[in-house]
Amino acid sequence: MASLNSNEWRAICDKFTNAQNLTDVESRNDPENDPFRSKYKARELLREIYCSLKSFEASDGEEESGGESGEQLPVEPPEGGQGEDGLGQALSGDSPAGLRAAKLGAVEYYLGVNHIDTEEVPAGQEHLMNCMKLLERCRDSSENVSLFIHVRNQLGILWAGRDETEMAQGFLETAESVYQRYMKEDGSPPTDMTEYFTTEEKLLTHQERTKRFELAYTHTKYYLAQVYKNLGQTERAATYCHSTLQRQLQLNQFSPMEWALNAATLSQYYINKGRYMEGRHCLSAATVISGLAGEAPSEAAAEESETERDRRETLRQKRAEIARCWIKYCLNLLHDAKKLLEDNIGELDTDRQDELKGARRREEEEEEKERKSALLFGSEDTFDSIASLEEKVSSLFPLDFTEARAVFLVGQNYVIQAKDYFQMDGYVTDHIEILQDHSSLFRGLAFFEEDLERRCKMHKRRVDMLEPICNELNAKYYLMIRRQLMFELAEIYNEMMDLKLTLANRQTDEQSLDNHTIKKFNHLCSASAKFFQMFLDSLCSPEGKYPEHLEEEVLRPALVARFRVARLYSRLISSVPSVQLENLNKSLENYKYVVQYCEAHPEAVAAVNTELELSSEMVGLLPLKINRLKARMALNN
Repeated sequence: MASLNSNEWRAICDKFTNAQNLTDVESRNDPENDPFRSKYKARELLREIYCSLKSFEASDGEEESGGESGEQLPVEPPEGGQGEDGLGQALSGDSPAGLRAAKLGAVEYYLGVNHIDTEEVPAGQEHLMNCMKLLERCRDSSENVSLFIHVRNQLGILWAGRDETEMAQGFLETAESVYQRYMKEDGSPPTDMTEYFTTEEKLLTHQERTKRFELAYTHTKYYLAQVYKNLGQTERAATYCHSTLQRQLQLNQFSPMEWALNAATLSQYYINKGRYMEGRHCLSAATVISGLAGEAPSEAAAEESETERDRRETLRQKRAEIARCWIKYCLNLLHDAKKLLEDNIGELDTDRQDELKGARRREEEEEEKERKSALLFGSEDTFDSIASLEEKVSSLFPLDFTEARAVFLVGQNYVIQAKDYFQMDGYVTDHIEILQDHSSLFRGLAFFEEDLERRCKMHKRRVDMLEPICNELNAKYYLMIRRQLMFELAEIYNEMMDLKLTLANRQTDEQSLDNHTIKKFNHLCSASAKFFQMFLDSLCSPEGKYPEHLEEEVLRPALVARFRVARLYSRLISSVPSVQLENLNKSLENYKYVVQYCEAHPEAVAAVNTELELSSEMVGLLPLKINRLKARMALNN
């Protein structure tokens, strides 16, 4: 083969440099009507390089190994995507034959990527498999290990794009095992593929070689994270995603907003698993790293430049999405704390509260231990900022109102940030979801509030933010959202009614409630019944007919709404016997519906076991109460 310093070899190196420039730089400026012009030019240069390498090989008297992919049969991928891993092969990577195979393989690799980039995937696959075949003759070594990994990464992406996830898994896991074995057995900075076609004076430094090699392996881990996610192996996917993000920071190879959004998304996995320390760490890192993208351009700047307008839109949107992930963190922390502390009627169990407070110190020590063993994000520049942000919100369950309020205020701050971008004008669904989350934050905080009057005011705040939206929404376009809001409003009014009655009963008995209290109680009771009925009416056909069969997604909500309406009518307070009778009859009618529907549809019983049991009981008791009232009315007449 030609000497590394010969004119012939320098010509090949120049062609390779030009091909790389056409691919990476010039292609960005290709016209829309000829989008692959530069890549087609790069392909021709790569083919010329391939022919030159083959002619060198022939002139050296070597037997030809492989040919242009158009001149030979395609190589079949290894069964199950499991390629060989370089073990037990004859050629040493640093031998002349091994180096020739690596250089030819590299050209096949670049041709494969080129064809895939120009949407000629079958041809691209063929070139990549030719590269694999050339490498099969060699043991993996510092001269070829980078190419080993790159080609398997590309084949993993190719098969994943065809939804052949297990094939992709095989190639990528082989790439990972090659990397791990090389680092264990050798570990020196390996030759980068670009160096096959570089003159001696332009060879990379050891530091740059290491960075490129580690970046290739980072890509392996990134693609494996996607593969494991698609295979349903969520924990493994999260581990690989976490490791990928950390490696990107270490190598300083990341786009701040893309990295931040990926970290925020990963936080949701940890949150749903109850791993709040990891979730908080991901969100804190996301917030800090997103700041590296700089401030969003002003409205004035955005009006003057399309580039600035796009940048403003992107930064504001992604930061609002990160804010929404923070809201979910706070919501889930409050919700899980409530589940831990509530008794069998949904109130705060003070004995359990004292027990958990006693164990708090041990819990804090465990958290510190976990933190020390966790894979933490950050570099020298960002680590302190991330840790500082973490300190602003706990990752331990709040155990009293003060702790819960601290979590609530963090969540509410992110609600304000999210709403600033996701406004009602243009983002109806997102805006309402954020309002619902805000309402849920108040609900979580209210659980810890011992003062029932203040708790009631918190629920009133929820009504004030949701009811106007519910009344304004067009039922035709936002039916599902309106149903959610109706049901939530009905439950809020129901909760407020129970609180008002509890407060009143603490002061006096129901028989001597003052008119103001009765009026307030009846208002809340009627409002709850109204929104439950609105929900039920939304299930009717355009002709106003109620469905004989309830779809699975509305089965439980509809039967619970009927049960609640029945209960609410039976609780309305009136001194007029005829009104009492009317309310009791409406109550009985709704209790009967629950019982009769479950009799006609036995599959519905499992969805409303408790409600059905109580409804059956009331269907037996209410007629007696109604008859007594009728008898009393007849005597009075």
